[in-house]
Amino acid sequence: MVPLFIHPAAPDDAGFLALVLLEAFTWNDPGRHTLDDIWADPAIAHYVAGWPRPGDFGVVAQDDDGTPVGATWARPLPADDPGYGHVAPDIPEITLGVLPGHRGRGVGGALLDALVARAREEGVPALSLSVEDGNAAVRLYRARGFVKVGRTGDSDTMLLRFDDTPTADA
Repeated sequence: MVPLFIHPAAPDDAGFLALVLLEAFTWNDPGRHTLDDIWADPAIAHYVAGWPRPGDFGVVAQDDDGTPVGATWARPLPADDPGYGHVAPDIPEITLGVLPGHRGRGVGGALLDALVARAREEGVPALSLSVEDGNAAVRLYRARGFVKVGRTGDSDTMLLRFDDTPTADA
């Protein structure tokens, strides 16, 4: 693992979160979308637009030079504007991405561990996500306790539950 500094995602991290969102959406095809595409598509932009909103929390990893290399964040999305990994309005959906050249070095795991710790502090009942077929990150999610709870198209919806509290839509 490379030396990392992980800090809470702040309002001035919004631009970097958008870059990470682009990486998350283009992990298997880097030319598939541009940042302009991300902002133009409400189904994608809602993951980061207006960062931070009430209920949002996240973390950013920087290398030892202070350069951001990855981030993960959680955002609750309403039932009438769900994300790809939506489970319920009271279960935030996470986005996680690590910039090329920094993958496979433990950055994603460190970020996810920090976000899960923060989620527990926030008292949310669970975290959800969507992962496309073929994305190696599924191993990371499974290793951290996420389980498949649904499928849409070529993606699995995964959930990490912290307690047995019923959810709003469950």
